[in-house]
Amino acid sequence: MAQIPVLKYIVVGDMSVGKSCLLLQFLENRFNPAHDMTIGVEFGTRTVEVNGDVVKVHIWDTAGQESFRSITKSYYRGAIGALLVYDISRRVTFDHLIRWMDDLQKYCTNDLVIALVGNKSDLEIREVPREEGEHFAQDHDMLFYETSAKTAEGVEEAFLGLAHHIMESVLGRKAIPKKETEIIEIAEERTPPRKCC
Repeated sequence: MAQIPVLKYIVVGDMSVGKSCLLLQFLENRFNPAHDMTIGVEFGTRTVEVNGDVVKVHIWDTAGQESFRSITKSYYRGAIGALLVYDISRRVTFDHLIRWMDDLQKYCTNDLVIALVGNKSDLEIREVPREEGEHFAQDHDMLFYETSAKTAEGVEEAFLGLAHHIMESVLGRKAIPKKETEIIEIAEERTPPRKCC
């Protein structure tokens, strides 16, 4: 029986931009407004079809708190895709993108494909115009999506669009991986529920 190719994603960005809620929406088609704050790293997987090929997407959702950055960096290794997430209603999360990009460039492969994701598009309050996000993504050679983890708008497009781009532009030049480079056990510790999305 043929093995299913594996794409490893990492999801990064400031705390409370909705990273875990995006993952939950993509994996389970549901929204939890009182999602616990991520401690360290959480993991999820989903099998999808990309251009007729069945692939498995392994997604590592990292904590956005500064205190966990030294821990989460070790999970960047082997990632071929990244979702760099900011909150369109909080400009400070957009201003911190360069810092997250520096980490991705330092700890990930040169073939890494990055999708810039402006989350919480359902909110009426907006501090980062869509055009500004698009320009930032274009200037840094990234894909761009606006999403709402609450309504599911754009969530499938972001995760699957990244997979399509990886399969077409990166893996066409090399052998498709059959497994992740390493398996890491995750301790799922929790703090009291916090509205993250």
